Parts: sequence; C-alpha cells; structure tokens
Amino acid sequence: MNLDSRMFKDAVYVQFARIGKALSSPRRLELLDLLSQSPKTVETLSRETGMSVANVSQHLQTLLEARLVRFQKKGNYAIYRLSDPKINRLLLLMQELGEDLLAEVKQLRDEFLANHDVLEPIGIDELKSRLQNEDLVLIDVRPREEFEFAHIPGALSIPVQELEQHLSRLPRDKKIVAYCRGRYCVYAAEAVKWFRSHGIEAIRLEDGVREWKEIQTTS
Repeated sequence: MNLDSRMFKDAVYVQFARIGKALSSPRRLELLDLLSQSPKTVETLSRETGMSVANVSQHLQTLLEARLVRFQKKGNYAIYRLSDPKINRLLLLMQELGEDLLAEVKQLRDEFLANHDVLEPIGIDELKSRLQNEDLVLIDVRPREEFEFAHIPGALSIPVQELEQHLSRLPRDKKIVAYCRGRYCVYAAEAVKWFRSHGIEAIRLEDGVREWKEIQTTS
C-alpha cells in the first residue's frame, strides 16, 4: 500500500471513529433512543433521563460534533432531533447485536420483566395477525408528543401517567395491547400490570414504532 493510500485510509477511519466515540457513552445512547421517538428539548431530555440540564447539554454537544443530531431554536428553547433516519436502524441493529453477543442484556431484561409479564409479550408480526382476527384495542402509552410525532396505525394515545383518569372509558370486552418505545421501555410493562390489577385483559407488545416502521420498510 503506497503512502497516499495509507493516508487516505487513516483519514477515513478517523472520521468513522467520531461516530464510534459519540456512541461509546450509555447516556448518549439513551439520548439518541429518546430522540428516535420524537424531537425534544434539553429540558425534556433532562427530565426523562434524570440528568442535569448541564450534563444533557454536554452530551448533546458531543452528538452534534459527530453529526448525529441537529437542533433548531424555538423561542427560548432548542429542540433536538436525529439528523438522519438511518440512525433509527443503527440503534435497532445495536440492540439486536447486543442481544446476540451479550448474555447480560437478555438477563437484565428478563430479570426486570419477570414480575411484570404474566403472559408472554407479542411481536410485530403476531400483532398484525391478531389485529386481523381478534377484537383488540391497541394503546400507545408513551408521552402524547411522541404519539403525535409517529405511532402505529389504529392505536389510541393514553400516556401511562393518565391511565387512571381514562379507566371508565377503557373497554372491558376487548383485549388491550399496550406498547411504548420498544424492547427496553418500561411504560408498557407498567401499563399492562396496571390494566390487569383493574380486571382488564392486557398484553404487552414487545416492539415499538421504530420496529413497526422498519418492518414496513423492508416488507
């Protein structure tokens, strides 16, 4: 390999490493995961992650430098969003790879969900089949702004924090399927546990909107 070729390869991989460096923080991965659901302000990200506004801003600056996010000003607020739809696929692939290679990932998830899932959750393919053949109600329990940004067709929006006030209008003669942000979101598990404690038949959708979109794109 001549010198010019070596310099070219070194320069290219340095650029790729910028993305790898930005993804090396669990906190930044969580921020990207949240932004994959909808654009958010620094203050919203701070509230969702439990980090200070200063720490969130610092992590977002690193993501900005790697061109993984962008922002726009709206009044006194900066609203951040993913810079490219491909980042959704990257996040899904990282989760899938983590499940394939790291036994700890499945162990952590199974241990957390052990006390929530009386019945096995269902996936996107099974949901499609059951929606055609059964009388189900699909409920999106994410924050309302995430539902408004994107949701699975036919779903109703009832954020997990508002379940109690909507109890009277929940159907008792249909099975509820609750979903949230995907495999590592806890809202749907909490919602299903709440539904069952009130005598409502419910099951959790293991996947979320990103997985739904990915299947629609590839099918």
